[in-house]
Amino acid sequence: MQLERIDSLPTDEISGLRVRPGKPLPFGVSHAPNGLNFSIYTSAGTACTLVLFRRGEEQPFAELPFPAHYRIGDVFCMVVFDLDYEGIEYGFRIDGPQDPVAGHRFDASKVLMDPYARAISGRDQWGEAPNWQALYPYRACVSLDDFDWEAERPLEIPSQDLVVYEAHVRAYTQSDSSGVKHPGTYAGLVEKIPYLKDLGVNAIELMPIYEFDEFENSRLHPDTGELLYNFWGYSTVGFFAPKANFAATGRFGMQVDEFKQLVKSFHRAGIEVILDVVFNHTAEGNEHGPTLSFKGLDNKTYYMLTPEGYYFNFSGTGNTLNCNNPIVRNLVLDCLRYWAAEYHIDGFRFDLATILGRDPWGAPLPNPPLLESLAFDPILSSCKLIAEAWDAGGLYQVGTFPAFGRWGEWNGKYRDCLRRYLKGDGAQVGQLAQRVQGSPDLYQPSGRSPATSVNFITCHDGFTLADLVSYNDKHNEANGEGNRDGGDDNYSWNCGAEGWTDNPGIQALRLRQSMNAMVMLLTSRGTPMLLMGDEFGRSQHGNNNAYCLDSAISWVDWTLLQENAQLHDFVRGLIHFRHAHPALRVNRFDAPPSNLFPDCSFHGVNAWQPDWSADSRQLAWMFSTNSDSQPAGGDTVDVGTVDVDTVYVASNMAHYASWFSFPDLPAGFRWHLCFNTGNGDQPFDLSQPAQGDGGILLGDRSVLVLTAKPV
Repeated sequence: MQLERIDSLPTDEISGLRVRPGKPLPFGVSHAPNGLNFSIYTSAGTACTLVLFRRGEEQPFAELPFPAHYRIGDVFCMVVFDLDYEGIEYGFRIDGPQDPVAGHRFDASKVLMDPYARAISGRDQWGEAPNWQALYPYRACVSLDDFDWEAERPLEIPSQDLVVYEAHVRAYTQSDSSGVKHPGTYAGLVEKIPYLKDLGVNAIELMPIYEFDEFENSRLHPDTGELLYNFWGYSTVGFFAPKANFAATGRFGMQVDEFKQLVKSFHRAGIEVILDVVFNHTAEGNEHGPTLSFKGLDNKTYYMLTPEGYYFNFSGTGNTLNCNNPIVRNLVLDCLRYWAAEYHIDGFRFDLATILGRDPWGAPLPNPPLLESLAFDPILSSCKLIAEAWDAGGLYQVGTFPAFGRWGEWNGKYRDCLRRYLKGDGAQVGQLAQRVQGSPDLYQPSGRSPATSVNFITCHDGFTLADLVSYNDKHNEANGEGNRDGGDDNYSWNCGAEGWTDNPGIQALRLRQSMNAMVMLLTSRGTPMLLMGDEFGRSQHGNNNAYCLDSAISWVDWTLLQENAQLHDFVRGLIHFRHAHPALRVNRFDAPPSNLFPDCSFHGVNAWQPDWSADSRQLAWMFSTNSDSQPAGGDTVDVGTVDVDTVYVASNMAHYASWFSFPDLPAGFRWHLCFNTGNGDQPFDLSQPAQGDGGILLGDRSVLVLTAKPV
């Protein structure tokens, strides 16, 4: 006799559907014998109704009020039998007090999205105008976890060995010039993997791919009439769901599989996938914003509120998620665990991460429980955790972010210093020395390593590299805000003309400055990050805040790859040079000397004599390490029985050429020239010619790189 499980049988019938009391965990929807288990949390809601839709239909086909005995603590849970998993969408109505001063905004007329929804429909086609009167605009769907990973697993590349590439899924391939079959999608990005692998990057950091609405705060440009979007996507609708209309198959509800295939494809190419995640706020805005999910489920739990019931706005976008409330903290943990376990994500970059360390009233916590929980979570133990260590409320924690020995940081001080040095500002040499060795002044006192520092000169927020050397001021007129938006502290220099010019001298200087920036970035210790397209001169025409532009200004123009082939080849060469030289990737501030030189040393135009004065615009640094485990194809030198790798970088940001004397090498060694941006005809030389013993005349605003090799 075959016994049937008792939990596979219904106990009640509601609205014509067979049901039974469900299980409170996991939250959201999960598969149960012969049915689906729905579970939703609300601490102050008095009643809950499950609302079921057939996919794409405006009106629900069933509404199932939860009986009182279907509630366990603050969780309503129910198993519904005989549902078509792939053909339904679901939501909840929550009844309760409508008392904003007390923090409650319950409204049973609203259908609310499950905050644990693994897939979301309703915005399946990018740019398709939504029905603003829809009863339920963002619809939770059931996701089937049946993807075949074929034994693939996260790569776990050490942070100091990464070269990170920041990209926006749609912007990267939306231009016709991308030449991909599925522009602007996950599938389109996969088509660019061979390019990225050839470039040499081994991690891609994707700007938000959690479900967001490009029509949030959409508007027409007051002068041009162009429709402006929420293009970047830093405003989350659903934390567990990949954005449907970034998928070529999103209209068929296949976005989950398409994004998993993306991760699998990147991993097969040896490239990690890091997600830019936004837990500081949601798309619900302030008291004037829509009620989509959290507001109607349990407003007081999910958001930071003033004593009068208004929303704290440390994010600059209207609300602030109450991340250190235990319920919200668990949601964040569950979310990241889900992405790590189900999508094999390699790391997370947290937007405005300092908000995650504030208490419910906004004060910074000395020991933020969420940050600690993330740092020690067993499922996230091999994931990179990277903080944008500041927020819109003025809290700046670069170097002091509560790291618990795990967190890396976007190093804003590296960006600012390198930009100022690059443009020739004085009084930068001392700080530059700190930055290129991994910022020990920021991270060594707390026991962290150089790879804590995610070094970057450009990112999505601000000028591209080409614009950094082509504009003194921002030009954000296309955003329709009278050029008031975007930062004013760009530390940029246009090299003699604002914007495009046909002056060959200025063009040559801009190219050299771009190369200078890339040399300093890719020869610094820490974790370097490049912005998409910087390697071949992508421009946003002076716009340093293209958050709302779904146009050629934001899209990568792939014709530049051929037009600026010299810059691309140069950057590609630098990245491969970095991979080949362990001296650039040492991840200790107290590393021992090599058999030739100290681990790290600084020099001026005279070897061993750096000029730390405010007028100095010349600095050389030399990294040297013994290494027995350099990667294949590396370029170390056998000294006795030990491999030694030594890299010498000389930078001259003065407006005149200077003679740089090399550090003396032991008998039998010679310096070899690898890169010299001052040589416009041949800025890098694969033959790495040997140099004379004395030194070299380094041109104005130029950088060179040498390695030590035996004769």
